[in-house]
Amino acid sequence: MNASDTLTGEHFFNGNIASAEGAIAAGCRFFAGYPITPSTEIAERMSRRLPQMGGTFIQMEDELASMCAILGAAWGGAKSMTATSGPGFSLMMENIGLGVMTETPTVVVNVMRGGPSTGLPTLVAQADVMQARWGSHGSCDMIALAPSSPQEMFDFTVRAFNLSERFRIPVIVLSDEVVGHMTEKVVIPPAEKIEVVDRRKPSEPPGPNYLPYKAGEDLVPPMANAGEGYHMHVTGLTHDQRGYPVITAAAQVELVTRLCEKIRRNRDSIIKCTEVDIEGAEVVVVSYGISARTSWKAIRAAQRKGLKVGQLKLDTVWPFPEERIRKLAGSIKGFVVPELNMGQIVYEVERCAAGQCKTRLVPHPGGEIHDPAEILKAIREVSK
Repeated sequence: MNASDTLTGEHFFNGNIASAEGAIAAGCRFFAGYPITPSTEIAERMSRRLPQMGGTFIQMEDELASMCAILGAAWGGAKSMTATSGPGFSLMMENIGLGVMTETPTVVVNVMRGGPSTGLPTLVAQADVMQARWGSHGSCDMIALAPSSPQEMFDFTVRAFNLSERFRIPVIVLSDEVVGHMTEKVVIPPAEKIEVVDRRKPSEPPGPNYLPYKAGEDLVPPMANAGEGYHMHVTGLTHDQRGYPVITAAAQVELVTRLCEKIRRNRDSIIKCTEVDIEGAEVVVVSYGISARTSWKAIRAAQRKGLKVGQLKLDTVWPFPEERIRKLAGSIKGFVVPELNMGQIVYEVERCAAGQCKTRLVPHPGGEIHDPAEILKAIREVSK
């Protein structure tokens, strides 16, 4: 296989391999990572495929270095990515925050496993959801996508790169062990059918008046590559439009407000949910990742019993679809939220429902997926 070869067509891939192929289709040409179960197949695939595509794979000494490396590669002009699981994701948090502050587009795939600590390296959980949103200190709005199938691992990885390039921010693909390791049909469209977004470049030539962090109406500055002749200063400190440190409250207000608002103003174009049988539903199951797949059997069983149940599948976990939850809460009896943790997204659902209806968690600390009977029981209780 060489750089001219294409994988267009139907394949049987596990989710991790599908994610790697999605990254390549989106234009990723740099991967730095440290092996960690259950994401290692992504690194293994990229180690073979990137050299074929003229790209670079580097195995780093740890996850801190991995995150640093992909930030640097992005500033060198490459689309870059890393992959990890819970413990490694924790180690990456400081440099994910650096990526937010320096507005560096890159992608982090987190294939979640059981924790805390070393936990269950080979078994499933969904316990990193709040960490994806709040793990880095300071005020920052994050983007995290939650695939539920190998096909979505491909599609959502492509979308993660597009969002990172558009908004200049690290974007997280929040997968889980079962989705990462299940094998299903994955359709890779021809290249011309895949939407690929590239970062916007400066319209002005290099010169003394160039401001690397000057943003227009969309609040996202154009991004020059290091080595193209533009003067740039990249720092994690609060900075002005030149990129120079300015340690004042006024500078903080101006910068951090813009970093948050560039995501908040575009929530409608970022947030994606899949709705099934929502019209007329009295109970709505809010789920994501592998729990969305498990929920479907319970929903069908409830419907056969005459219950009016629909599903709201969170394709985008962050930003959270607050407006949709609020609207649904006013017209249903309640939400059922199955999670492979002891409760995370359920509190966002409850917050947005604001007492208009019931909110019921179906918790599971991980290691295995839900028994659909547990979800069905919760649906029946909420529907009363």
